[in-house]
Amino acid sequence: MTAGRSAGAGLTLVVEADGGSRGNPGPAGYGAVVRDADSGQVLRETAEYIGVATNNVAEYRGLIAGLRAAHELAPAAEVLVRMDSKLVVEQMSGRWKIKHPDMRPLAAEAKAVFPPGSVIRYEWIPRAKNKHADRLANEAMDAGKRGERWSAGESTAELDAAVSAVPDAAPAAGVPSARASAPAEGSAAESAPSSGWGPDLGPPTTLVLLRHGETPLTPSKRFSGSGGTDPELSEAGRRQADAVAGALAERGTLQAIVSSPLRRCRETAAAVAKRTGLDVRIEEGIRETDFGAWEGLSFAEVRDRYPEDLEAWLGSTEVRPTGGGESFAEVTRRVAVARDKLLARYAGRKVLVVTHVTPVKILARLALGAPPESLFRMELSAASLSSVDYYADGTASLRLLNDTGHLR
Repeated sequence: MTAGRSAGAGLTLVVEADGGSRGNPGPAGYGAVVRDADSGQVLRETAEYIGVATNNVAEYRGLIAGLRAAHELAPAAEVLVRMDSKLVVEQMSGRWKIKHPDMRPLAAEAKAVFPPGSVIRYEWIPRAKNKHADRLANEAMDAGKRGERWSAGESTAELDAAVSAVPDAAPAAGVPSARASAPAEGSAAESAPSSGWGPDLGPPTTLVLLRHGETPLTPSKRFSGSGGTDPELSEAGRRQADAVAGALAERGTLQAIVSSPLRRCRETAAAVAKRTGLDVRIEEGIRETDFGAWEGLSFAEVRDRYPEDLEAWLGSTEVRPTGGGESFAEVTRRVAVARDKLLARYAGRKVLVVTHVTPVKILARLALGAPPESLFRMELSAASLSSVDYYADGTASLRLLNDTGHLR
């Protein structure tokens, strides 16, 4: 921006904002992006974990943060606010009354960011066009769960541009939004992607999904997630990692390696990296479920100690394990966000994703457009390979599931 435009004279900024709550109310966060209206260039990103709140509160907080960022950049600019919350857009436009007492002070705060007489317009957009702010909100909630503050770090502006070129990142391919549920606007649908039949769309982006090798907890099928100890590979697991590394190196088709941050995945990924010469990139979003108080217990032990909780958990992917773990619905949301990042970064390439049972099942389920309860009907062996192709028209094709031929 030139010095003359920095004050905002003749400038129009676009604010895209979103907020979400995992539980409604539950752990919540917001994200907002400020763009130059003429070029579409991202000028500012902001996101924050705000503790326990509702979807609507988080959406308003995202709006306020986006307006403040725009005001800091250009206090005299005209602003177009684009949000997928019909409630916030209609209330801030003055067409709907603000009845809820929690919303009134937030709306007043939003109106006070720019001085009276400023031109602030509001426009509703579908969620598929608000992916950047939605992604930031998810990143903020993930950071809050780790006890950290969100920081820009990796350029989500770069990712956003790339995601726009990869239609599979849109909700039609089975991507849930940041919201656990959305009052007033309705929940995001997980519609099934269309079949793989059709015209030639060029090379797909392929995610080769590798479950890590065995740990001391694997043979007894104990709950081993991201909320307890972080076990290393057992001797058998190291042999499995070497075997799958050899098989993948022999194929010679991998172009990148991405791993969960947990030790068992990093060790498995390191074995492949050593044989292929590729670097390993860590992706926080593909870590295993936090199983809460069930961590380290066998299924039988959980059934004896927490029978009612286990029955409820087996009956719904929205139910969390005992002790504040993650529901499969919550894990699905973060895995879908991580998937979109990978598809944006590695478009048209073949990427090894070293992860865990639940993320692999989720990616397979979303590719098939299968119902959430299908997660309980898949079996994945240690060090098994699965594979999903993602095409430019938004279709996804599950090519392989639970292959262990390299271990024989």
